Amino acid sequence: MRVLYCHPLRDAKARDAVAFVDVELNEHIRLYALRLVRQPDGAYRLYAPQAGTRRTATFSTPMAERLTALAVEALEAANDR
Repeated sequence: MRVLYCHPLRDAKARDAVAFVDVELNEHIRLYALRLVRQPDGAYRLYAPQAGTRRTATFSTPMAERLTALAVEALEAANDR
């Protein structure tokens, strides 16, 4: 599992998307335009894109935590450039 691309967003406020990331789950599955959101308490959460008002995917808690951690690492690396 790895982040393929991280696009940080500028001027994000509390509970705003701070980045969009593309993730490769394995050699067969890639997910694009996942939204990394900073919560009001400062924590981050990764969300799948939406099709209209419905999410295109959901993740188990352990998977969401792992994907979020990878996305935050990618965001920090992108911001250090």
